[in-house]
Amino acid sequence: MRTATPLLRHPDFRVAAVRCRDEHTPWSGPEPATAYGLVLTRRGGFRRAGRGGPEFVDPTTAYLTVPGEEERFAHPAAGGDDCTSVHLSERLWRELFADRPVPAVVHVDARVDLTHRLLLRAAGRGDPDFAAAERLVRLVGTATGPATGGTGRSRRLVERARAALHDGLPDAAGLVPLARWLGVSPYRLSREFQALVGVPLTRYRNRLRVGRALDRLEEGVDSLAGLAAELGFADQAHLTRTVRAQLGHTPRELRRLLGPAGD
Repeated sequence: MRTATPLLRHPDFRVAAVRCRDEHTPWSGPEPATAYGLVLTRRGGFRRAGRGGPEFVDPTTAYLTVPGEEERFAHPAAGGDDCTSVHLSERLWRELFADRPVPAVVHVDARVDLTHRLLLRAAGRGDPDFAAAERLVRLVGTATGPATGGTGRSRRLVERARAALHDGLPDAAGLVPLARWLGVSPYRLSREFQALVGVPLTRYRNRLRVGRALDRLEEGVDSLAGLAAELGFADQAHLTRTVRAQLGHTPRELRRLLGPAGD
């Protein structure tokens, strides 16, 4: 029996936890893949035959799928397996692999394992456009290796990204649309931004939002839920987590410290 639990939904990607409790040594019949994607095993193991040939898949191995690819599976091990399934839109897939080959199978080293775990944590934190998107493209990029061209650090690229975030342009509403507006892969944007600025793009964007939150708290904003919506947070809890992570205080505490009556 196979079950899939959605963890994250976005116009350009989906992440699901897949649990399989089948136990059959022979190969299954052919199953055509239906999406561009990446599958990583979190527990257990199974055999899969795809465009790269037969392969034993366990937590040290991940595989990539393309629509129409014929897959066969065998589950000889007792206890089944748990996996993370990442589906990408065709557009995002082509953007991520514009300057790199698409491997069939990749080795999951400790860095990829950590990036996978961080994606799963980000999936439940209410920021699919930036935090989860950045974790996801880092996962795909780290797992599949460096780009083969166009990887030089571009200060102009990063400057344009910072300006778009500062000005609140509509195209800066998420990592993927921002990368499209800049005409680069989201993986390249994420990687080069951190290399030049010193912090991930998500953290930089949150720094801007926390600064704006401080301005509004100094002005004596009444509704923290309204402030969260104004600044693009998923909800008040998301605002509180982000502000506390950066400042060690909640927005409510900061309002008392900074507001008109705070002195």
